[in-house]
Formats: sequence, C-alpha cells, structure tokens
Amino acid sequence: MTTYTEKVGKKLNSLLEKTYDAEKGYKKAAENADHMLLKAFFERKSKERNSFAKNLKSEIFSFGQKAESEGSMAGTAHRAWMDVKAFFSSDSPEAMLEEAIRGEKSAVDEYNDVLSETSLPPSTSTLLTKQMNQIQADLNRVRRLEDLR
Repeated sequence: MTTYTEKVGKKLNSLLEKTYDAEKGYKKAAENADHMLLKAFFERKSKERNSFAKNLKSEIFSFGQKAESEGSMAGTAHRAWMDVKAFFSSDSPEAMLEEAIRGEKSAVDEYNDVLSETSLPPSTSTLLTKQMNQIQADLNRVRRLEDLR
C-alpha cells in the first residue's frame, strides 16, 4: 500500500516551488520575446505551469499537507539573469529558447526523481506522469524548432 510520507510531501513541495518558478520564468520570457511565435509559446507554457501548480497544490492538500505558495529565491535570481542575458544578447530569441530547453530538461529530471519514490499514492503518480509527459512532448517540439534554425 502506498502512503503519503513526509519525504513525498517535501519532494512535491520542491516540485511545486520549481513549477511556480517556471511559470514566472516563462511569463518573463514572453515579455522579453519579440518574435510572435516564441512569445505565444512562452505565454502558453506560463499558463500550463500555472495549471500544473494548481493541480499539484490540490494534490498536496488532498493528503492534508501544507503546500508552498511562492517560487524560490533561486528562481527569482534566474529570472533576473534572464533579463540581463536578454538585454545584452544580440540573438535573445535563441538564448531564450536555449534556456527553455535547459529548464524543460531539468523539470523532466525533477519529475523522474519524484516518480521514483515508491510510496507515491496512485493519484499523485498519475498526475505527475501526465505533467511530465506534457513537458517532454514540448521539449521535443522545442528541440525540433531549434533544429530548424
């Protein structure tokens, strides 16, 4: 039988925090993007991560746990770095796309880490698998876009 352990709660809260960071990062990237398709992609990813966060938060609450409500300090620093990078980069769309790929790879690794937890409740495992598969599908699309350059 699976149980919702403190360890699972911490991992899910860490994932939630990083999901908030990704949402804010994609929103910032959309604000900085000049290319219409790239801007639309970043806006869609920001909304998607917002939805992911709501679902993760709900899942955490359903097991009587407290959920994180903000992003991390590292995420705030990363967004500031993206602003500087975009300002000084002559090919900022390329730099933002590269950053999106790096972030998506990191997210897939995070999801895999949490999914490897043997005490995950089935509802949590299903939710995380669905979210991770969406991230992986978008990562594959972004890689194809990058190959078209």
